[in-house]
Amino acid sequence: MAKKKTEKKRGSRTCGKGGIKKWRGKGHRGGRGFSGSKKHRKSWIIKNAPNHLGKRGFVPKTSKEINAINLKDLEKLIGDKEEVVLPELGFHKVLGTGKLKKKVVIKAYAFSERAKEKIEKIGGKALVIEQ
Repeated sequence: MAKKKTEKKRGSRTCGKGGIKKWRGKGHRGGRGFSGSKKHRKSWIIKNAPNHLGKRGFVPKTSKEINAINLKDLEKLIGDKEEVVLPELGFHKVLGTGKLKKKVVIKAYAFSERAKEKIEKIGGKALVIEQ
């Protein structure tokens, strides 16, 4: 019957462990867990756990972008139309920077107070539609 590895190595000075210091205690393992993942264990991480580093997860509600448009930019989009549905154009909210020159019915998910005032001052309508 074949000898086990430990049995086979008996009598050699280090039993296949390298220097005596190398296998005694925890001092030679280079840290716990993923420590050294950007230094002495980088190649191991790239090979064995490539998804460990980097960003992933959820995006908080506060950081989501709202596709908004200002009145001055809306003036260019309107052209000759009398009614504009902004979600169809990819915008959700109307902001109040700039002026409108003609009365228009604008449908969007949201309006700022100043935008609503300016639209109604000219004689147009700011209609809020549900998402």
